[in-house]
Amino acid sequence: MESIAMLVLVCFLLSSIFQITNGADKITATQSIKEGSSIVSAGGSFELGFFSPKNSKNRYLGIWYKKIASGTVVWVANKDTPLNDSSGIFQLSGNGILSLLYDGNKTVWSSNSTKQGTNPVAQLLDTGNFVVRNDDEKKVGKYIWQSFDYPGNTLLPGMKYGISMVTGINRGLTSWKSDNDPSDGEFTNILDPNGVPQFYLRKGSVIRFRSGPWNGLRFSGMPNLKPNPIYTYDFVCNEKEIYYTYKLISNSVVSRLVLDLNGHLQRFTWIDRTKGWNFYLSAQMDDCDRYATCGPYGTCNINNSPACGCLEGFVPKSKEDYNSGDWSHGCERKTSLGCIEGEGFRKYSSIKLPDTVFSWYNMTMDLKECEQKCLKNCSCTAYANMDIRNGGSGCILWFKELIDIRQYADSGQDIYIRMASSDLEEYRSSKGKTEIMYIALPVVALVVALIGLSILWYYLLKKRQTPELKRDGTSISMHNREQDFIDENPDGELDLPFFSFDVIAEATNDFSIDNKLGQGGFGPVYKGTLKDGQEIAVKRLSKSSRQGLDELKNEVFCIAKLQHRNLVRLLGCCIEAEDLMLIYEYMHNKSLNCFIFDEKQSTLLDWAKRFHIINGIARGLLYLHEDSRLRIVHRDLKASNVLLDHEMNPKISDFGMARGFGGDETEANTKRVVGTYGYMSPEYTIDGIFSLKSDVFSFGVLVLEIVSGRKNRGFRHPKHKLNLLGHAWILYKEGKSLELVIDRLHEESCNIPQVLRSIQVALLCVQNNPQDRPNMSYVVLMLSSDIPLEEPKEPGFFTNRDLIDSDSMSTIREKSTTLNRLTITMLEAR
Repeated sequence: MESIAMLVLVCFLLSSIFQITNGADKITATQSIKEGSSIVSAGGSFELGFFSPKNSKNRYLGIWYKKIASGTVVWVANKDTPLNDSSGIFQLSGNGILSLLYDGNKTVWSSNSTKQGTNPVAQLLDTGNFVVRNDDEKKVGKYIWQSFDYPGNTLLPGMKYGISMVTGINRGLTSWKSDNDPSDGEFTNILDPNGVPQFYLRKGSVIRFRSGPWNGLRFSGMPNLKPNPIYTYDFVCNEKEIYYTYKLISNSVVSRLVLDLNGHLQRFTWIDRTKGWNFYLSAQMDDCDRYATCGPYGTCNINNSPACGCLEGFVPKSKEDYNSGDWSHGCERKTSLGCIEGEGFRKYSSIKLPDTVFSWYNMTMDLKECEQKCLKNCSCTAYANMDIRNGGSGCILWFKELIDIRQYADSGQDIYIRMASSDLEEYRSSKGKTEIMYIALPVVALVVALIGLSILWYYLLKKRQTPELKRDGTSISMHNREQDFIDENPDGELDLPFFSFDVIAEATNDFSIDNKLGQGGFGPVYKGTLKDGQEIAVKRLSKSSRQGLDELKNEVFCIAKLQHRNLVRLLGCCIEAEDLMLIYEYMHNKSLNCFIFDEKQSTLLDWAKRFHIINGIARGLLYLHEDSRLRIVHRDLKASNVLLDHEMNPKISDFGMARGFGGDETEANTKRVVGTYGYMSPEYTIDGIFSLKSDVFSFGVLVLEIVSGRKNRGFRHPKHKLNLLGHAWILYKEGKSLELVIDRLHEESCNIPQVLRSIQVALLCVQNNPQDRPNMSYVVLMLSSDIPLEEPKEPGFFTNRDLIDSDSMSTIREKSTTLNRLTITMLEAR
């Protein structure tokens, strides 16, 4: 009898280890949650377990309120893949991955975290956040994974509603399909970081509502967002993250923000007396909140009948349509702009600021500086303060038609819109106001002044003896060639340390052949070690060649002030006598092409490393395109221009061909087409038109190369003569995309959904029409989340061209002439 009792006790203890007991707030890697069991947050506010929506037999793993509003679900794990029975098991692996299984070992849902845990636990916090952390790590926010990064239709207090520029995660809301189905519905509300950040509420791809930019107090298009006794709110915008968040003032109040089935973003509070949720406010208030309902330069005023009208100084584009109630064509200026003498700005008050997707901003400028910057740019259509607090600060410039404007009775803010001189005179004489911001200088006087200032500046620079910064702390006088180099800087100064020739010669052992890393059209590249032990790569312009001088200068002026973890860092330059050199951080693992195209080296890159490299390149491009001080098009993104540090982190290099975009520029045309065969987009190669989407195309090619281990250029398949893009496209259409993956990755336990997703994202990037390609912010989002992906269209260069297989061959093409080839990007190692 004693032995039987002991056996029963052992079995009880074992079962308590492997199945969680109801009421606990966490599970370990040795425990699981099954039907009938759950975990509850320490304060009893939330519960996690299995549930079925009303009128549905499907089973989901989710989180819901426990103390109050029992059954109100706030998060669902397997929203798109429901269980149809009670076989579900939810568990945590030893490295910190959450998995929902059925039928014993079939995975329905997984957290797919890229971070690894050593002794992980999964805990439901009293905020409603379900987190995975190391058991010995108690610091708030130090999580391996958290449900707050993947919201559904509900925003809870403390959640960050927006984008992380570091991870690329964009935390937006998505409506349920129905009350019985928590899968993704038609509506999304997501932050768009392009231009001045703002939230868009969309039905499918169609914008239904826009929050407007943050003005220091609230979003410009949400005047009902005001201080209140229930919650406080904040908006954070810096280089690392952009998000809105709120927190409750009292622990006795419960409030949540929900994107409902009809696309309304609404706030509810719990009323304990009635045991129900009470509607508090909605982001959308009336018909004037419908996006662009009055068209360009039209303004909506809900107190008018009809609500739509033209801004003063503007008239309907189609008077007949406008009078019939069709305002979609909007309005146009009475007098067109010509960027001529006399143009200025007219002030409009109590305005919801126009759509800022095509805008530029600076947080430190005052309104006067903002006006001057807009006036100097012929494409600038309007300006306004970014922050309206304390008299106003910061600057927003618009560069396209102004759209989605409405007028409020007692809120909104001022905007200054560019007008022709005749319209300004008419306004000033009729109104007698002095609010017109009218600044115009005679063209001749302006030209003379600029010429005079240029001559004076050049004279002063020539006379000035600028000390050269040396690594040993001493200084020497600057040679004229160094000064000439600075004279060409568009900003008037070169904010970059200068190294002396002696320091670099000593670091490279007098440019020893043993230290040589590679050779380009500009000259050789050497490895060096400074006295303090820092390893460097030195790009030296050949004395006998002028071929790479422009590219070298362009690289300095383009990236001297750029800092990002996925860009190679320029440490300084050396310009002395006939020598011109650039000094970079040294990359221990050379370039990406040394790994993915080499049979032996490629074995060092498992899928996790490849996906890490893909994401790093994407974030580097996102920074260049949207977050740098200039919007930069790289124009030569390829495997050999992606370098790898000692931890295999990718860094984009070689900016000799890069081009900066300012203001409203989105594309440019050139007679000199530079780049590398196999990576260049069709519109660039054929017509010389390049844009941010040119880099997106190159990125898509690069992703396919990383996945397949094959070069796009020179790829041949025994069944057809298509390039790698064409081959990938055929496999995708046949549902055989996995055949693109190199054989060795098949043998590994690689993340198949992640591989297939990467291929589909790549095909979206290489679509023939630039307008169809996503921007890099959306690429980062697609790679880092499980949002549904569109079906790609046929890629560009879906051809079987007989081209020379040379990754380092670049082109220079003069329009209406024959094609010439010039090797200028041959650097293969650092």
